Amino acid sequence: MLHNKRLILAHFWLAFGGFGFALLLGEWQMYIRSPLHAWIGDPELYYRSVTAHGTTMAYVFPTLVAMAFGYAVAEASLGRPLIGRRWAWVGLALVAIGTVTAIVPVSLGVDSVLYTFYPPMVGNPLYYIGLVLVVVGSWVWVVLMSVNLYMWKRANKGVPVPLAMFATVAGSLLWGWTAVGAALELLFQIIPSALGLTNTIDAGLSRVLFSWTLHAIVYFWLMPAYIAYYTIIPRAIGGRLFSDPMARLSFAMFLVVAMPIGVHHLFADPEVGAGFKFLHSVFTALVALPTLLTVFTICASVEIAARLRGGRGVFGWMKVLPWQNPMMLALAFSFVMLGFGGAGGLINMSYQLNASIHNTQWVTGHFHLIFGGAIVIMYFAIAYDIWPHLTGRALNSYRLMRIQLWIWFVGMMVLTIPWHFVGILGMPRRMAFYDYTNPALASQADSVIMSVLGGAILVVSGAIFLTVLVRGHRALRVEPGEYRFSVAVHQPRTMPAALNGLGLWFGLMLALTIVNYGFPIAHLMSLPSTSVPVIHIDAAR
Repeated sequence: MLHNKRLILAHFWLAFGGFGFALLLGEWQMYIRSPLHAWIGDPELYYRSVTAHGTTMAYVFPTLVAMAFGYAVAEASLGRPLIGRRWAWVGLALVAIGTVTAIVPVSLGVDSVLYTFYPPMVGNPLYYIGLVLVVVGSWVWVVLMSVNLYMWKRANKGVPVPLAMFATVAGSLLWGWTAVGAALELLFQIIPSALGLTNTIDAGLSRVLFSWTLHAIVYFWLMPAYIAYYTIIPRAIGGRLFSDPMARLSFAMFLVVAMPIGVHHLFADPEVGAGFKFLHSVFTALVALPTLLTVFTICASVEIAARLRGGRGVFGWMKVLPWQNPMMLALAFSFVMLGFGGAGGLINMSYQLNASIHNTQWVTGHFHLIFGGAIVIMYFAIAYDIWPHLTGRALNSYRLMRIQLWIWFVGMMVLTIPWHFVGILGMPRRMAFYDYTNPALASQADSVIMSVLGGAILVVSGAIFLTVLVRGHRALRVEPGEYRFSVAVHQPRTMPAALNGLGLWFGLMLALTIVNYGFPIAHLMSLPSTSVPVIHIDAAR
């Protein structure tokens, strides 16, 4: 039973409101730098928009979704009211205040440094202080997830921790630790420079600290989607989870191997040695293991659902799957986009192949396909599944839900495939203007226009999604019953300690972080005269 529905809804609506705002900004950016629009004349307007879009989509939106879903999971899976409800509201307030604090200077044009900060460029300190507040607010959630699990385990000694809660706490611990890198960069490098306390900044050290956060944050975004794969989809399509221990192992592996991999974003940077770049490349490849394990387990779970519906044959069972069910559609679309995006990721993490696509539109296409595609479509599925339990009203717009999911899938493919193509041709990303009269770029104009069309399709899908949720608040009242999670084929009565707690895996994550980041950070801190003059955005203008 969900006891704090208003708390959860507040998180979700703030998340989806920010999502709608950022979606419009993204489409505007593509349109004004395409052949369809004359050059706006002021590149700062473009970078202002990119900063707001990236900050909202990368930090605020997924963090709030994870928090909302986490609170729902804690209450529904543990069967008790959330411990620390008032602190949860404090955390939400900090995220909301931090978001406004960060976006205001961006809107005023004094902080268009993009969400990756790009030192030695430094903007208004309010932007960075706002981001710190967002992180602190999310850390309240991290603590509450661990506290609620600890108190439940004290009262239920020897009982297996519910899978949904095990996975949620794994995701919260991953975020709590990976956010430390960006926090160190902000607190000890960027904010002192922004406040005028220092005139120089160690840009190389800042980039390494940010890499601590840069890629592991992707798996924090991904955690709610993977929790939905394992704990919502099998139940929603009338089946059972293939294996509870395999699911736990995948989340434990994510906790361990998702953290020490960020330096693969710095292959072109000179401040980190080749040995550590190669080490991070190897660990990036290892991230494929929990994903492959997930694909196998969920496909097996889907087949179980089909067999229970009378499916026969080697592939014939696929015909009887509930394709009219929005949950089934969301899973299928998510897996397709995860497959394409993951294949592109193998190029990104290769120490050799990365050089051909580094800082091109290929990279933009890759992470939009993973986050905006495979992950966000599962955020939609989570909302559709849980909304009646939060509002007490029916969510019967199944046809509209299916249309919305189809449009999002088509729009994301139309958006990202051309980006991959022009990236291979060498088109740089994050450029405010492209001269399509240049013969070197003229052949890419059609691909860019296609991406603009894909973005417009996504805006339509986003509007339909928000419409469905708003209609859900006005529908007939229903009694949706208890919010349940998927049950495994062989529901475990006992569980090995390693798969019933996260202490071992958290310790391994800390150890690997020290191994993979300790020397590069210590080495950079020990070098003399590595700082460069700070470039203040407002002064540069």
